[in-house]
Amino acid sequence: MSAPESCDGDVLDRLDPVLLHHIVNSLGWPDLRPLQRDAITPLMDGEDAVLLAPTAGGKTEAACFPLLSAMAGHKWTGTSVLYLCPLKALLNNLVTRVDSYAQWMGRRAALWHGDTKESQRQRIRTEPPDFLLTTPESLEAMLIGVKTDHAHLLGNVRAVVVDEVHAFAGDDRGWHLLAVLERLERVTGRPIQRIGLSATVGNPEHLLGWLQGSGNGKRPGRVIAPGVVLPRAGKPAPADETPAQEVPRPAGEVELDYVGSLENAAKVIAALHRGEKRLVFCDSRRQVELLGAELRARDVTVFLSHASLSADERARSEQAFAEARDCVIVSTSTLELGIDVGDLDRVIQIDSPASVASFLQRIGRTGRRDGTTRNCLFLTTRKETLLQAAGLLLLWARAWVEPVVAPPEPRHLVAQQLLAATLQQHKLGDQLWPEQWNGLTPFDRSAAPILRYLVDEGFLDEDSGLLFVGPEAERRFGKRHFIELTASFTAPPQFTVLSGRVEIGQTDPSVLTEERPGPRRLLLGGRSWQVTFVDWGRKRVFVEPADGGGVAKWMNGGVTGLSYALTQAMREILLGVTPSVTLTRRAEACLADVRENEGPGSVQETGTLITRVGDDVRWWTWAGYRANATLAATLSSVADPVQRPNDCWLRLREDLSPAMWRAALNGADERLVLPDVDRRAVRGLKFSAALPERLAIQTVAARLADFEGAHAALAEPVRFHHDLGSG
Repeated sequence: MSAPESCDGDVLDRLDPVLLHHIVNSLGWPDLRPLQRDAITPLMDGEDAVLLAPTAGGKTEAACFPLLSAMAGHKWTGTSVLYLCPLKALLNNLVTRVDSYAQWMGRRAALWHGDTKESQRQRIRTEPPDFLLTTPESLEAMLIGVKTDHAHLLGNVRAVVVDEVHAFAGDDRGWHLLAVLERLERVTGRPIQRIGLSATVGNPEHLLGWLQGSGNGKRPGRVIAPGVVLPRAGKPAPADETPAQEVPRPAGEVELDYVGSLENAAKVIAALHRGEKRLVFCDSRRQVELLGAELRARDVTVFLSHASLSADERARSEQAFAEARDCVIVSTSTLELGIDVGDLDRVIQIDSPASVASFLQRIGRTGRRDGTTRNCLFLTTRKETLLQAAGLLLLWARAWVEPVVAPPEPRHLVAQQLLAATLQQHKLGDQLWPEQWNGLTPFDRSAAPILRYLVDEGFLDEDSGLLFVGPEAERRFGKRHFIELTASFTAPPQFTVLSGRVEIGQTDPSVLTEERPGPRRLLLGGRSWQVTFVDWGRKRVFVEPADGGGVAKWMNGGVTGLSYALTQAMREILLGVTPSVTLTRRAEACLADVRENEGPGSVQETGTLITRVGDDVRWWTWAGYRANATLAATLSSVADPVQRPNDCWLRLREDLSPAMWRAALNGADERLVLPDVDRRAVRGLKFSAALPERLAIQTVAARLADFEGAHAALAEPVRFHHDLGSG
């Protein structure tokens, strides 16, 4: 078969002829996809880029084919391309594919992450592969590890591909990634081409600039998303307004149902779509376990996947699911990213994800086979989650997607990087240290107060103008060659659950300590286990199979709440707007009931409401969790001091009068303050011990704030729904 012919044939001619031959003859592709065509010229010219496409949109090939051609054309040697992923499972899934493409060209790909055996790592050190697939944490471990000559292994890197770049950018791991890439450029002595692969996001140009790091504005770069008019970010348009850049309603068969309980959801899943392969998403590990047990009790072939199951247990589930037909796999967001679990017939969502971006990832797991369409069935178990799901689908139907924004003020990551760079270089000049990050903010001279604290507290030693790793850093992070220094997040403590010698997963310590009648039983992997022995010192719990009655529980990794945009969309639903998806009779009836009984006391067509029910006074802002936390701190004179932020409303003082309200509102828009933060909250910041407590608290507070949403809420007119007294 000859090379594909088209009006863009010249673009394909830029690919190496050996590669083009294999695309046609080994893959059997008559042509490349538009994204893959459009990526050839900028990537082969060395430009930075973000490639946007839904799940299974061919992004990996769009990046790899031009880079392999450039590798051959420019005669790159050694490890010249790094392929970074947020998940080890995703790397495991990709390495065979990437290596097969490399082999066509006489090149090689290899894998390095936390589960890679030392013998395999040693081979990589002595015989560097052309493509190295790894995580940012493992990349930093290479830079600071004493066994790896990082100049030999990484000194020839020319390009970095960051898969699922949006998953990094909205998290502290993104700051860590950027900082490590800047240090890598110090090793290579040249700028490194940066290529991000992403699902649809609301601010792709911003994402590209973020990925470029210190090179933003200095190097060419472009967003590549053929045939797609990118949706605008920000506040969703009102129902009667069509955004100027809005794309048509996304394709996909979406149905919204209300079932009232998780048990009823299991009944529906067991009864519908028999003979099909179904992926069910839940938004907590506990929900995954409970639903898995309910389905297994109904003789459904079911597999489970979540972060507290052992890697082997998840791999067994995912492999069995990929090979089966009439079955269900129940998962948290662990299967949201592009891990291949075979051809899916259907995606089912229990309740609602917290973002449109997350929903796009999930529905994108279906409709991959010819003749099939993307689909998702929502099974909501509570009125609140039905409202949330309807609001999310309203945004989705308008083609609105959240902007990806990096968490603000990552001072704890600055402290971590100062320690890691000192460990890598063995010593740093006390004036030249900002050069390690090429001037990238906030790893620049603005970090001087953090550096001074590290020296004062013994994390760093200072001598003759040089900085060295100090005894406090050795004490806190020095175990296992400073492995703790490479992870940018803190995981809650968990106990490893073992059945004999087989690791099943991990459970929260509270399951082992809370008083409960009868034998102590766990629910893990969708099965009940009876505890036979707890090794408290080594955090291990031994179990044996039980007939039922297990408890599933994990501590929440941090409350984030809903966004301003999603909460505003929920308000629209209460006011009568309905998303253009299929609603079952149960969903229609439940929405009608919520609108009739709850809507009048919480929403109005224009502005917001303050209501009183007994002593309970609420301001229905519909501004989202973070905006309400900001408003509670700003309006401290009228806000109830004993409350936790809520997505939809703010509790006010029970003696509130209109006069008190007007006084509190006077000038509030100009004096917004950061939310109040409990000192215990800084424990969730990895490396917070390397920060002054004041700065650690400020970091947490900045991440809890939403000034834009708070401004919007304050700008709306307010009506008192019930008489709160005169004044």
